[in-house]
Amino acid sequence: MVSNLEHRIGVTEATLVVRHLKLSNINKINLPFILDEIDQTFGVDNVSFDQKSSTLIVAYDALNFNLDGIAQITQKHGADIARDWWTHFKERYYKFTDQNIKDNAEYVPSCCSKPPTGIKK
Repeated sequence: MVSNLEHRIGVTEATLVVRHLKLSNINKINLPFILDEIDQTFGVDNVSFDQKSSTLIVAYDALNFNLDGIAQITQKHGADIARDWWTHFKERYYKFTDQNIKDNAEYVPSCCSKPPTGIKK
């Protein structure tokens, strides 16, 4: 089992996700700026780029960072998340699972001997 000590500050093992997103309008000039800014963002554990497939690979804590942050950074530097069908499908799935992770982290279970919250007498 990997401990939280093996990750950057702001990243916990339980909420760590890895995302693969194809980028468009990427070039030699804006790529280093995009990678550097994402890498310095709180909650990001690791970032890399596969030149062959134009794919950004980001490992981040879903409680502290999300796909909207990636989109903002890439757009700021003149690139964008690709608009092909597969990337769009993955992006929607990633957003769903990121939100699910946040919702589960905020959930406070009730004890088995108490009625569920929200039930009024």
